[in-house]
Amino acid sequence: MGIPRAERLVNLVLCLLSTRQYLTAERIRGIVPGYSDAASDEAFYRTFERDKAELRDLGIPLETGRNSAFDGIDGYRIARRDYEIGDIALESDEAAAVALASRLWEAPEFGTAARGALHKLRAAGVDVDDSAAGPIEPKVRADEPAFSPLLIAVREGRPVTFDYRRPASSSAQPRTVEPWGVVSWCGRWYVVGHDRDRQAARCFRLSRITGEVCAFGSRGQVNRPEDVDLMSLVTGFESTPPPRTPVRLWVASGRAQGVRRDAEVVAERELDGVAGEELRLELSYPESATGWLAGYGPDVVVLEPETLRKSVREAHLATLRTLREGDR
Repeated sequence: MGIPRAERLVNLVLCLLSTRQYLTAERIRGIVPGYSDAASDEAFYRTFERDKAELRDLGIPLETGRNSAFDGIDGYRIARRDYEIGDIALESDEAAAVALASRLWEAPEFGTAARGALHKLRAAGVDVDDSAAGPIEPKVRADEPAFSPLLIAVREGRPVTFDYRRPASSSAQPRTVEPWGVVSWCGRWYVVGHDRDRQAARCFRLSRITGEVCAFGSRGQVNRPEDVDLMSLVTGFESTPPPRTPVRLWVASGRAQGVRRDAEVVAERELDGVAGEELRLELSYPESATGWLAGYGPDVVVLEPETLRKSVREAHLATLRTLREGDR
């Protein structure tokens, strides 16, 4: 699958912006993703000439020159001094939006190809100037397994199938969706699209998608309607709180006061010879309580629901694996 033209242009700009040297066309061909798969030299140079012309049409200052008098071929670069714009005064909400976009760009799902170009530059011995881009930790993470395949399906315009677990349900149901977009709201990711099973627009939280997301059909089958506002659909979808899920826990005597604060004691109960109580909680988003409950270690054991019990157990096992690796 070839790299889309827009992505190739972004890679080209990042490449030329990150070097102080002039890069020849052949060197760019080996560095920038999207050029190496050209069918012939003629096809590459034809594509490269079109891309250069488009960058100049966009107002990007593309410089042509040679690094020394011994170079026999012209190279290209973008002068950062001419490319960068002056200071811009932003309102607080605008600044927050820009900061969020920057963090997302740093996320692996967005920046793999771009960073790949920079890595290749360094490997090729090119002096890369990325001092302006400090390390930024994304606050809105996109680590759900469903994120990347859904984003690709949206870009390719292909329908998808996946299993989806509704709140307060331990079983997942298969869904067939024509995805229009993936958006973030209140720290959670949602895919919005046409649900073929319900014959209506629907939103699906990515954290509730289980198993694999499978795209099918040819490209371009799915087109987002022009009058659809993805964010409005998501905010309407989550405008009413979900039904609260009852959770049964065992808690060791005198421990885990943070859990006890909002819980109801059902009965005294021993578990594996340890004295404790059985508690009852009601949670709106039980899947988000995994880290909270796992943090109490053996003092808290989830009895129901099964999905939360399994996720807490997985969290404990992951911690053990990390500790064992640290001891090696």
